[in-house]
Amino acid sequence: MPEISGIVAEICGGVAVENGNKSGLRKVRKRILGAACLFLAMLVLITGNTAKVQLIDGVKYKQWAIAQQTRDKIINSKRGTIYDRNMKPLAVSATVYTVVVSPSEICKVSGRAEKVSKLLADTLKLEYEEVYKKVSKTSSDYEEIKAKIEKDESDALFAIMKDLPGVTLLEDSKRYYPFNNFASHVIGFTGKDNQGLSGIEYMYDEFLTGKSGRVVSAADSVGGDMPYKYEKYYNSEDGLSVVLTIDEVIQHFVEKHLETAVIENDVKNGAAAIVMDVKTGEILAMATKPDFDLNQPFEITDAATVEVLEEIKKTDEEEYVKQLGIARNKMWKNKAVSDTYEPGSTFKIITSAIALEENLVNVTDSFYCSGVKNVSGSNIHCWKSGGHGMQSFSQAIQNSCNPAFMDIGARVGATRFSSYTSGFGLRSKTGIDLPGEESGVFFQPNVMGPVEVATTSFGQGFQVTPIQLISAVSAVVNDGKYMKPHVVKSLLDSDGNIVEEFEGEFVKQVVSKETSEILQTLLEDVVSVGSGKNAYVEGYRIGGKTGTSEKQPRSEGKKIASMVGFAPANDPQIAVLVLLDEPEGGQYFGGVIAGPLMGSIMEDILPYLGVSKTFTSEESEQAGVSIPEIVGLTRGEALAKAGEAGFTLNLIGDGETVVSQIPKSSARLKKGASIYAYTTEQEPEMLTVPDVSNMSLLGANTALINSGFNMKLTGTQEVDGEAVIFQQDPAAGTKAAKGTVVYVKLRHLGLE
Repeated sequence: MPEISGIVAEICGGVAVENGNKSGLRKVRKRILGAACLFLAMLVLITGNTAKVQLIDGVKYKQWAIAQQTRDKIINSKRGTIYDRNMKPLAVSATVYTVVVSPSEICKVSGRAEKVSKLLADTLKLEYEEVYKKVSKTSSDYEEIKAKIEKDESDALFAIMKDLPGVTLLEDSKRYYPFNNFASHVIGFTGKDNQGLSGIEYMYDEFLTGKSGRVVSAADSVGGDMPYKYEKYYNSEDGLSVVLTIDEVIQHFVEKHLETAVIENDVKNGAAAIVMDVKTGEILAMATKPDFDLNQPFEITDAATVEVLEEIKKTDEEEYVKQLGIARNKMWKNKAVSDTYEPGSTFKIITSAIALEENLVNVTDSFYCSGVKNVSGSNIHCWKSGGHGMQSFSQAIQNSCNPAFMDIGARVGATRFSSYTSGFGLRSKTGIDLPGEESGVFFQPNVMGPVEVATTSFGQGFQVTPIQLISAVSAVVNDGKYMKPHVVKSLLDSDGNIVEEFEGEFVKQVVSKETSEILQTLLEDVVSVGSGKNAYVEGYRIGGKTGTSEKQPRSEGKKIASMVGFAPANDPQIAVLVLLDEPEGGQYFGGVIAGPLMGSIMEDILPYLGVSKTFTSEESEQAGVSIPEIVGLTRGEALAKAGEAGFTLNLIGDGETVVSQIPKSSARLKKGASIYAYTTEQEPEMLTVPDVSNMSLLGANTALINSGFNMKLTGTQEVDGEAVIFQQDPAAGTKAAKGTVVYVKLRHLGLE
């Protein structure tokens, strides 16, 4: 039995061993399979990551590698110049430099960062700590220390460059405006990066900017510069220059007179003026007051606004920032294209053109004005409370009579008003090449009842922009041809070659030539004898229409005084619009304060444009007689010659021959004026010029004669109504030689 038991035990033991071997084999197989799966997973992961690096992130890593191995410096292009029509530079780019450093290059040597930082801080007037923070950065990139440094600072740095390793001066450009606030709303300005932010600078930014160049150079393992043979230069391309239609001389005339009018009439909400070539649509001048300095465009120029902002800043910084932004935007706003207003009686030009073109009125038609007209139960008044009585169509325009134009407007009707105002471009933007243009706001025909038609006829109840109105009026007097207004004449390349030229663009025929010619004559009468007589200039044929409109809400009593004029009236070349928003100087009618402004502008620009004077017989008589030349004559000869010409001669001194005279022979005065002749070499007697402002013509003449002066009336001669002196030259209180001619201008009152 024991033997059998042993055999069984041996057999069973063998089976157990065999079974144990099989179990171990299975474990080995499992381990091998696990390792294979792990290896396969790792292979997939590595392959996937490699694919991601090469195919997906390859561009990024390549850029990083290039960035580590190269330096890339931007070479800014030179911004194009902005010229006036006669090639006078109005906006130029001056060469400046931007200071940059390479920290890795500087920090190669111990202590160099401190030395360079000290030199840069002292030369550029910067805080040392701020400079050192940039210089000591552990980076191979360039760090900007100061942008657009002026010549004195760049010269100082160039002189010590041997002590500034790792410092580079990159040539840059800075915008500079030679005339500061001149035509600021037209030219516009650029930001720190030379990008146009307003005006032409903004509108034509893509042409003015050009293309930047680059200098790509290799860097060594620690970020230092490699030799020049590893450097590649990509030239920059200068921007195109812009030639404006603006005439610098005319613009200066307009700005000077507009500024004077704003001060004299205490204008609270700004003013605008436009001069337009009626035949081409070219804008010869465009001004908005107040303006701003293009070289410091973020600085508020209005003293009252600055004072208010400073008070806000003391208590509320957040509100200050908000109000500062509002004030800047208001200052930058171009009133001539961005502000809408009710044109008032200047719109009677358009109403007249529609009525004449549609044969709804004849020059011989008569209209009665009692001072008020009832329209559908509403009493609408004339500006002249007593009315104008019976008048012809021509006189109704001269008188600027509201009831007469309400009658004419009723004949025109809502449908025709709608159609023609669209034709005249008053319901849409003109498309002028300036930013921020707004469009007029008009009644739709289906909501224009009798009252709306009545108020529309004399320019109330709707709104237009100044550029819309002057474009429409220019069409009326330009044989009915509407030309698109524009301020850019051409684009030039860096060699001065014309790349693109912008000629006058004819848009449409809005009225006939016959209608245009009738209105040229009727509107000339407005200036010669009507409500626009304050715009009269001796020897020039000027036409136009004044306007006074009430602002909304009517209860506040705020007004806009304006006038649109053109010349020469028989062959119009230019149109001029002037607008004074909220005058508070005592007078607010357009005929009273906008008329003289129009006359002053015309008096300067018409001779400049080469328009010759032509005198009527009445004007020749008013102009007076030329003072004779008596220097060199004996006392007796001088007395005889002066008397023959109709002048009184006052001889001063005991000599026998006249050695000097006042006034000189170039002056023209009415007969009876006094000549003071000196027969010995001596200084003339100096007298104080009296103040004759607000005097009547007769009173002023008496005051000046009694003070030892002569008086010469310039501008309007008609004195059938109330008129006072409002300008004199030399000014009151100044010293002038006895006998000097004091030139005075009249302002007619009681005009609309």
